[in-house]
Amino acid sequence: MPQFLRLLSPERGCGAVGQSPGLPPPRPRIGNGGNRGRGRGGRRGRSHGGGYVLGARLGTRVQPDGPSSSAAGILRAQRAAITMLCRAACSSSRNLVPALGVLGSRQKHTLPDLPYDYGALEPHINAQIMQLHHSKHHAAYVNNLNVVEEKYQEALKKGDVTAQVALQPALKFNGGGHINHSIFWTNLSPNGGGEPKGELLEAIKRDFGSFEKFKEKLTAVSVGVQGSGWGWLGFNKEQGRLQIAACSNQDPLQGTTGLVPLLGIDVWEHAYYLQYKNVRPDYLKAIWNVINWENVTERYAACKK
Repeated sequence: MPQFLRLLSPERGCGAVGQSPGLPPPRPRIGNGGNRGRGRGGRRGRSHGGGYVLGARLGTRVQPDGPSSSAAGILRAQRAAITMLCRAACSSSRNLVPALGVLGSRQKHTLPDLPYDYGALEPHINAQIMQLHHSKHHAAYVNNLNVVEEKYQEALKKGDVTAQVALQPALKFNGGGHINHSIFWTNLSPNGGGEPKGELLEAIKRDFGSFEKFKEKLTAVSVGVQGSGWGWLGFNKEQGRLQIAACSNQDPLQGTTGLVPLLGIDVWEHAYYLQYKNVRPDYLKAIWNVINWENVTERYAACKK
Protein backbone atom coordinates (compact mmCIF):
# COMPACT_ATOMS: atom_id res chain seq x y z
CA MET A 1 0.00 0.00 0.00
CA PRO A 2 1.42 3.45 -0.83
CA GLN A 3 2.79 5.36 2.14
CA PHE A 4 0.27 8.17 1.97
CA LEU A 5 -2.60 5.65 2.04
CA ARG A 6 -1.23 3.97 5.16
CA LEU A 7 -2.02 7.17 7.00
CA LEU A 8 -5.66 6.73 6.00
CA SER A 9 -5.82 2.99 6.67
CA PRO A 10 -8.63 2.03 9.06
CA GLU A 11 -6.24 -0.44 10.68
CA ARG A 12 -4.33 2.56 12.05
CA GLY A 13 -7.42 3.79 13.82
CA CYS A 14 -7.71 6.97 11.75
CA GLY A 15 -10.61 9.29 12.14
CA ALA A 16 -11.58 12.04 9.74
CA VAL A 17 -9.06 13.66 7.42
CA GLY A 18 -6.70 15.89 9.33
CA GLN A 19 -6.85 13.81 12.52
CA SER A 20 -3.58 12.34 13.80
CA PRO A 21 -3.30 8.58 13.16
CA GLY A 22 -3.88 6.42 16.20
CA LEU A 23 -5.95 9.03 18.08
CA PRO A 24 -9.64 8.46 18.88
CA PRO A 25 -12.10 10.18 16.54
CA PRO A 26 -13.44 13.57 17.57
CA ARG A 27 -17.01 13.83 18.78
CA PRO A 28 -19.25 14.43 15.78
CA ARG A 29 -20.92 17.76 15.29
CA ILE A 30 -24.63 17.18 15.01
CA GLY A 31 -26.73 19.73 13.25
CA ASN A 32 -29.17 20.36 10.44
CA GLY A 33 -26.90 22.33 8.17
CA GLY A 34 -24.43 25.16 7.85
CA ASN A 35 -21.35 23.17 8.81
CA ARG A 36 -19.10 23.13 5.70
CA GLY A 37 -15.68 21.58 5.15
CA ARG A 38 -13.45 20.62 2.25
CA GLY A 39 -12.97 16.96 1.31
CA ARG A 40 -9.74 15.55 -0.11
CA GLY A 41 -10.89 16.29 -3.63
CA GLY A 42 -11.37 19.96 -2.91
CA ARG A 43 -15.19 19.71 -3.12
CA ARG A 44 -17.44 20.89 -0.34
CA GLY A 45 -19.80 18.67 1.65
CA ARG A 46 -22.54 19.90 3.94
CA SER A 47 -23.38 18.31 7.31
CA HIS A 48 -26.95 17.13 7.58
CA GLY A 49 -27.77 15.10 10.67
CA GLY A 50 -24.22 13.79 10.93
CA GLY A 51 -22.82 15.13 7.63
CA TYR A 52 -20.81 13.61 4.80
CA VAL A 53 -17.49 11.97 5.60
CA LEU A 54 -14.43 13.05 3.57
CA GLY A 55 -16.44 15.48 1.47
CA ALA A 56 -19.17 15.15 -1.11
CA ARG A 57 -17.02 13.20 -3.57
CA LEU A 58 -17.34 9.94 -1.62
CA GLY A 59 -21.02 10.51 -1.00
CA THR A 60 -20.90 8.52 2.21
CA ARG A 61 -23.38 9.92 4.62
CA VAL A 62 -23.38 9.23 8.34
CA GLN A 63 -26.81 8.12 9.41
CA PRO A 64 -27.72 8.68 13.04
CA ASP A 65 -28.10 5.45 15.02
CA GLY A 66 -30.65 7.01 17.28
CA PRO A 67 -31.81 10.26 18.69
CA SER A 68 -28.29 11.05 19.95
CA SER A 69 -26.49 10.16 16.65
CA SER A 70 -24.12 7.52 18.03
CA ALA A 71 -20.43 8.31 17.63
CA ALA A 72 -19.80 4.61 17.00
CA GLY A 73 -22.05 4.70 13.96
CA ILE A 74 -20.21 7.70 12.60
CA LEU A 75 -16.87 5.98 13.14
CA ARG A 76 -18.08 2.91 11.21
CA ALA A 77 -19.13 5.08 8.32
CA GLN A 78 -15.82 6.93 8.36
CA ARG A 79 -13.90 3.67 8.24
CA ALA A 80 -16.05 2.39 5.41
CA ALA A 81 -15.38 5.54 3.41
CA ILE A 82 -11.63 5.32 4.05
CA THR A 83 -11.61 1.68 2.96
CA MET A 84 -13.34 2.67 -0.28
CA LEU A 85 -10.65 5.30 -0.90
CA CYS A 86 -7.81 2.85 -0.21
CA ARG A 87 -9.26 0.23 -2.55
CA ALA A 88 -9.83 2.76 -5.32
CA ALA A 89 -6.29 4.10 -5.08
CA CYS A 90 -4.67 0.66 -4.89
CA SER A 91 -6.63 -0.58 -7.90
CA SER A 92 -5.08 2.20 -9.98
CA SER A 93 -1.57 1.91 -8.53
CA ARG A 94 -0.07 1.15 -11.93
CA ASN A 95 -0.98 4.63 -13.06
CA LEU A 96 -0.32 6.26 -9.71
CA VAL A 97 3.30 5.18 -9.21
CA PRO A 98 4.63 6.37 -12.60
CA ALA A 99 2.84 9.66 -12.11
CA LEU A 100 4.46 10.20 -8.74
CA GLY A 101 7.83 9.24 -10.24
CA VAL A 102 7.52 11.85 -12.98
CA LEU A 103 6.48 14.54 -10.52
CA GLY A 104 9.23 13.69 -8.06
CA SER A 105 12.67 15.24 -8.28
CA ARG A 106 15.25 13.21 -10.22
CA GLN A 107 18.38 12.26 -8.33
CA LYS A 108 21.38 13.67 -10.18
CA HIS A 109 24.58 11.79 -10.92
CA THR A 110 27.70 12.84 -9.05
CA LEU A 111 31.41 12.45 -9.64
CA PRO A 112 32.72 9.56 -7.50
CA ASP A 113 35.77 10.11 -5.33
CA LEU A 114 38.97 8.31 -6.22
CA PRO A 115 39.93 5.59 -3.70
CA TYR A 116 43.52 6.93 -3.75
CA ASP A 117 45.44 10.19 -4.30
CA TYR A 118 46.07 11.58 -7.77
CA GLY A 119 49.77 10.81 -7.45
CA ALA A 120 49.33 7.32 -5.98
CA LEU A 121 49.77 5.52 -9.32
CA GLU A 122 53.12 7.13 -10.16
CA PRO A 123 55.43 6.46 -11.92
CA HIS A 124 53.10 4.44 -14.13
CA ILE A 125 50.42 7.15 -14.44
CA ASN A 126 51.41 10.59 -13.20
CA ALA A 127 49.40 12.89 -10.95
CA GLN A 128 48.72 15.51 -13.61
CA ILE A 129 47.06 12.97 -15.87
CA MET A 130 44.97 11.55 -13.05
CA GLN A 131 43.82 14.98 -11.87
CA LEU A 132 42.78 16.13 -15.33
CA HIS A 133 41.27 12.79 -16.21
CA HIS A 134 39.14 12.60 -13.08
CA SER A 135 38.29 16.21 -12.19
CA LYS A 136 37.87 17.50 -15.76
CA HIS A 137 37.06 14.71 -18.20
CA HIS A 138 34.95 12.46 -15.97
CA ALA A 139 33.31 15.47 -14.36
CA ALA A 140 32.30 16.74 -17.82
CA TYR A 141 30.58 13.42 -18.60
CA VAL A 142 28.66 13.60 -15.31
CA ASN A 143 27.55 17.20 -15.83
CA ASN A 144 26.52 16.62 -19.43
CA LEU A 145 24.66 13.44 -18.49
CA ASN A 146 22.57 15.35 -15.95
CA VAL A 147 21.70 18.01 -18.54
CA VAL A 148 20.77 15.40 -21.15
CA GLU A 149 18.62 13.44 -18.71
CA GLU A 150 16.67 16.57 -17.76
CA LYS A 151 15.97 17.28 -21.42
CA TYR A 152 15.02 13.65 -21.96
CA GLN A 153 12.56 13.78 -19.06
CA GLU A 154 10.96 16.88 -20.55
CA ALA A 155 10.64 15.10 -23.90
CA LEU A 156 9.02 12.11 -22.18
CA LYS A 157 6.48 14.30 -20.39
CA LYS A 158 5.59 16.01 -23.66
CA GLY A 159 5.47 12.74 -25.57
CA ASP A 160 7.98 14.17 -28.02
CA VAL A 161 9.44 11.02 -29.57
CA THR A 162 11.52 12.99 -32.09
CA ALA A 163 13.32 14.83 -29.28
CA GLN A 164 13.84 11.57 -27.38
CA VAL A 165 15.51 9.94 -30.38
CA ALA A 166 17.66 13.03 -30.99
CA LEU A 167 18.94 12.96 -27.40
CA GLN A 168 19.88 9.28 -27.33
CA PRO A 169 23.40 9.66 -28.84
CA ALA A 170 24.32 12.22 -26.17
CA LEU A 171 22.77 10.00 -23.50
CA LYS A 172 24.83 7.03 -24.71
CA PHE A 173 28.07 9.03 -24.95
CA ASN A 174 27.91 10.83 -21.60
CA GLY A 175 26.22 7.96 -19.78
CA GLY A 176 28.83 5.57 -21.12
CA GLY A 177 31.62 7.95 -20.11
CA HIS A 178 30.30 8.02 -16.56
CA ILE A 179 29.83 4.24 -16.37
CA ASN A 180 33.22 3.41 -17.91
CA HIS A 181 35.27 5.77 -15.77
CA SER A 182 33.49 4.73 -12.57
CA ILE A 183 34.68 1.17 -13.27
CA PHE A 184 38.14 2.28 -14.43
CA TRP A 185 39.10 4.07 -11.21
CA THR A 186 38.34 0.99 -9.12
CA ASN A 187 40.20 -1.27 -11.57
CA LEU A 188 43.41 0.60 -10.66
CA SER A 189 45.34 0.57 -7.40
CA PRO A 190 48.75 1.71 -6.12
CA ASN A 191 49.03 -1.82 -4.68
CA GLY A 192 48.06 -3.48 -7.95
CA GLY A 193 49.94 -5.42 -10.56
CA GLY A 194 51.06 -9.01 -10.70
CA GLU A 195 48.51 -11.74 -11.42
CA PRO A 196 45.04 -12.51 -10.12
CA LYS A 197 44.50 -15.48 -7.86
CA GLY A 198 41.98 -18.21 -7.28
CA GLU A 199 38.92 -18.74 -9.41
CA LEU A 200 39.58 -15.75 -11.70
CA LEU A 201 43.08 -16.96 -12.57
CA GLU A 202 41.73 -20.43 -13.31
CA ALA A 203 39.05 -18.95 -15.57
CA ILE A 204 41.68 -16.90 -17.44
CA LYS A 205 43.80 -19.99 -17.99
CA ARG A 206 40.76 -21.94 -19.15
CA ASP A 207 39.54 -19.33 -21.63
CA PHE A 208 42.88 -17.90 -22.88
CA GLY A 209 45.43 -20.65 -22.28
CA SER A 210 47.52 -18.72 -19.76
CA PHE A 211 47.69 -15.37 -17.99
CA GLU A 212 50.45 -14.19 -20.33
CA LYS A 213 48.40 -15.04 -23.41
CA PHE A 214 45.41 -13.16 -21.92
CA LYS A 215 47.60 -10.15 -21.17
CA GLU A 216 49.02 -10.13 -24.70
CA LYS A 217 45.57 -10.41 -26.28
CA LEU A 218 43.96 -7.62 -24.22
CA THR A 219 46.98 -5.39 -24.87
CA ALA A 220 46.81 -6.04 -28.63
CA VAL A 221 43.06 -5.35 -28.74
CA SER A 222 43.53 -2.10 -26.78
CA VAL A 223 46.43 -0.94 -28.98
CA GLY A 224 44.31 -1.66 -32.05
CA VAL A 225 41.41 0.60 -31.07
CA GLN A 226 41.16 3.16 -33.86
CA GLY A 227 40.86 6.67 -32.51
CA SER A 228 39.40 6.67 -29.00
CA GLY A 229 37.86 3.84 -27.04
CA TRP A 230 38.34 1.08 -24.50
CA GLY A 231 39.77 -2.42 -24.22
CA TRP A 232 37.72 -4.73 -21.98
CA LEU A 233 37.74 -8.04 -20.20
CA GLY A 234 34.11 -9.04 -19.84
CA PHE A 235 32.05 -12.02 -18.74
CA ASN A 236 29.64 -13.70 -21.14
CA LYS A 237 26.84 -14.90 -18.85
CA GLU A 238 25.13 -16.96 -21.53
CA GLN A 239 28.28 -18.93 -22.35
CA GLY A 240 29.75 -18.77 -18.84
CA ARG A 241 33.18 -17.67 -20.02
CA LEU A 242 35.51 -14.68 -20.13
CA GLN A 243 35.73 -12.64 -23.30
CA ILE A 244 37.86 -9.74 -24.59
CA ALA A 245 36.26 -6.89 -26.52
CA ALA A 246 36.94 -3.34 -27.71
CA CYS A 247 34.45 -0.48 -27.64
CA SER A 248 34.63 2.79 -29.56
CA ASN A 249 34.42 6.20 -27.93
CA GLN A 250 32.49 5.86 -24.64
CA ASP A 251 30.22 2.98 -25.65
CA PRO A 252 29.47 1.04 -22.44
CA LEU A 253 30.47 -2.61 -22.66
CA GLN A 254 27.34 -4.22 -21.24
CA GLY A 255 24.92 -1.86 -22.96
CA THR A 256 26.45 -2.46 -26.39
CA THR A 257 27.76 -6.06 -26.26
CA GLY A 258 25.92 -7.69 -23.36
CA LEU A 259 29.20 -8.59 -21.65
CA VAL A 260 29.48 -7.81 -17.94
CA PRO A 261 32.49 -5.47 -17.46
CA LEU A 262 35.29 -6.78 -15.26
CA LEU A 263 38.38 -4.83 -16.36
CA GLY A 264 38.47 -1.76 -18.58
CA ILE A 265 41.51 -0.01 -20.06
CA ASP A 266 40.93 3.56 -21.22
CA VAL A 267 42.84 4.24 -24.44
CA TRP A 268 41.59 7.77 -25.08
CA GLU A 269 44.60 10.04 -25.49
CA HIS A 270 43.62 12.07 -22.45
CA ALA A 271 44.36 8.94 -20.37
CA TYR A 272 48.06 8.89 -21.29
CA TYR A 273 49.20 11.62 -23.75
CA LEU A 274 50.78 14.01 -21.22
CA GLN A 275 53.14 11.27 -20.12
CA TYR A 276 53.45 8.84 -23.02
CA LYS A 277 52.72 11.20 -25.93
CA ASN A 278 51.48 9.20 -28.94
CA VAL A 279 53.10 5.91 -27.87
CA ARG A 280 50.04 4.02 -26.68
CA PRO A 281 51.88 0.67 -26.33
CA ASP A 282 54.17 2.14 -23.65
CA TYR A 283 51.13 3.28 -21.66
CA LEU A 284 49.55 -0.16 -21.97
CA LYS A 285 52.76 -1.83 -20.84
CA ALA A 286 52.87 0.38 -17.76
CA ILE A 287 49.22 0.07 -16.75
CA TRP A 288 49.55 -3.63 -15.92
CA ASN A 289 51.60 -2.55 -12.90
CA VAL A 290 48.59 -0.89 -11.28
CA ILE A 291 45.72 -3.25 -12.19
CA ASN A 292 43.63 -3.94 -9.08
CA TRP A 293 43.07 -7.68 -9.36
CA GLU A 294 41.12 -7.77 -6.10
CA ASN A 295 38.51 -5.48 -7.64
CA VAL A 296 38.39 -7.49 -10.88
CA THR A 297 37.99 -10.70 -8.88
CA GLU A 298 35.13 -9.21 -6.87
CA ARG A 299 33.37 -8.20 -10.08
CA TYR A 300 33.85 -11.70 -11.49
CA ALA A 301 32.41 -13.33 -8.37
CA ALA A 302 29.42 -10.94 -8.34
CA CYS A 303 28.43 -11.53 -11.97
CA LYS A 304 28.41 -15.31 -11.48
CA LYS A 305 25.78 -15.20 -8.73
